[in-house]
Amino acid sequence: MTTNTTWPVGASLLRRLFIGFRSLTILKYEPDHPVHGPLFGWCLDQGTNQRLVSELTEGEDGARILATRPTLQGPDLDLAALSALPNGTLGREFARYFERNGIHPFLTTFEITTDDVFIAKRYRETHDLLHVITGYPTHMLGEMELQAFVLGNLRLPSAAMILFFSFGIRFGLCGLRELGGYVQRLRAAWRRGQRSRMMLGIDFERHWARPLREVAAEWCAPAEPVPELTAGVHLPPRTATT
Repeated sequence: MTTNTTWPVGASLLRRLFIGFRSLTILKYEPDHPVHGPLFGWCLDQGTNQRLVSELTEGEDGARILATRPTLQGPDLDLAALSALPNGTLGREFARYFERNGIHPFLTTFEITTDDVFIAKRYRETHDLLHVITGYPTHMLGEMELQAFVLGNLRLPSAAMILFFSFGIRFGLCGLRELGGYVQRLRAAWRRGQRSRMMLGIDFERHWARPLREVAAEWCAPAEPVPELTAGVHLPPRTATT
């Protein structure tokens, strides 16, 4: 496993695409990789991250997030305290998510030096929280629905690339039989993301004690009716130590 923790700042688009694709091939088998996870997002989303920083500075919550740079990384997230909150609260259900899946929050070994680098880190470490808030499960279909939601909500190129490659995987699993329904589900998730509040502009840590149903209804547009599909294979499990 590489231990390089240098952001490819100033790299050409072609170079960033090459690095991003290489990282994606590693993430296919190690989705919790502490280097290639954030590196993949950074290489594809660099310009988008800068746009998101500009948007965040225009709102009170967003400006506070950029100023304080909160973290949901494993060593900084008190899962014991969240577990002590009442059942049904955002914090308790977030902690239960990790308990149920037998995993720990994502880690990154990259130094956070600028706001756009922070946004890349913040997006990756809120991935699990977005599963809890949106209700999309962690099997392959649910993961792709969350990526479609993110594409509509944040317009991240990395989400678009993941979805592009997912079509080949889905076709290999189910053929044309379910591909139309798969597109319908992704489109519904994408539209839901468009209609929802911009997720990186939410100071989640200030809402741990609120009911999950309440905050989900406040932040997320209602889910559309979608066709039933088989979930397909589960993605490679994350380890319990990362």
